[in-house]
Amino acid sequence: MKAITYSRTGDSSVLQLTERDVAEPGADEVRVRVMISGVNPTDWKRRAGAAGVAGLELDFPEVVPNQDGAGVVDAIGADVTGFAVGDRVWVFMSQNQRPGGTAQEYVVLPSTNVVPLPEGASFEVGASLGVPAMTAHRALTVAEDWPARLAPGSLDGATVLVAGGAGAVGHAAVQLARWAGARVITTVSGPEKAALATAAGAHHVVNYKTEDAVSAIRSLAPGGVDIIVEVAPAQNAGLDAAVANNRASIAIYANDGGGTLTLDIGPNMMLNARYQFLILYTVGDEALRHAAEDLTAAAAAGALNVGEEAGLPLHVFDLDKTAAAHDAVEAGVTGKVLIRVGD
Repeated sequence: MKAITYSRTGDSSVLQLTERDVAEPGADEVRVRVMISGVNPTDWKRRAGAAGVAGLELDFPEVVPNQDGAGVVDAIGADVTGFAVGDRVWVFMSQNQRPGGTAQEYVVLPSTNVVPLPEGASFEVGASLGVPAMTAHRALTVAEDWPARLAPGSLDGATVLVAGGAGAVGHAAVQLARWAGARVITTVSGPEKAALATAAGAHHVVNYKTEDAVSAIRSLAPGGVDIIVEVAPAQNAGLDAAVANNRASIAIYANDGGGTLTLDIGPNMMLNARYQFLILYTVGDEALRHAAEDLTAAAAAGALNVGEEAGLPLHVFDLDKTAAAHDAVEAGVTGKVLIRVGD
């Protein structure tokens, strides 16, 4: 089978198109014929190595990149239940503590990392779940006054602020919060991204480049916002404290704009604010399982869509152009980067 591999860290030139044997699934494993592989920032960062240091040795002699994907069940190992050959599925965290990601024609994974893809949901949607949507799910379910699961009506009465609503995680957060019944406000940096956030379903869009974001958000939510999905905490700490409701949750999933966060203790203390840092790799099996179940339900309901008309432009590359796909994500392209693996 065709696969993209690398045997040392570095820039995208370390990625090579190779031929590999198709592995057999072991007990509690599923083999998936990959149709679409999703690319996320975590994929190029892992390939680049710690702190971007090239040439570092890997945990495995050869690694296939990319955590997310979608495809068809091809073979089932012993003790696996709930799947049949031919089932359409989406997969997540394929490369976590394993050498085989989704940039290959067949991937073998634990059955817990394989999820049924609802009828009507495309492979492009399935490959766009995983890291972005599961991160968004976690960010929306850590507030102490709101449910730990998402479903229609679970966020009725809540006001959610999504920083960077045109990004992949922000896009998923907007769609999920809207599906769960929240009123959604998002911040963006320009009119094109405003149009994307609106297409994703945001009720209100604030351009922080051209208006006073605090005043604009406060005029939309005089009592404050209940949940903040934060991509740039170093830059937005003051804004978050200024627009948060009492007992608000600020969920931080990235460090855009700086790696050090300084908080003004007084305002946050008076608000009983809760800051929740999150990363999927160590969030725990239960949180991952809940996210997978809720995302599948949202996808089945048609609430998670991709494409420019849904607020997330797609940039699709062929498997042999995986290096270019990684470069596009590293350069900060707006939208979702996908790799076409199977027919």
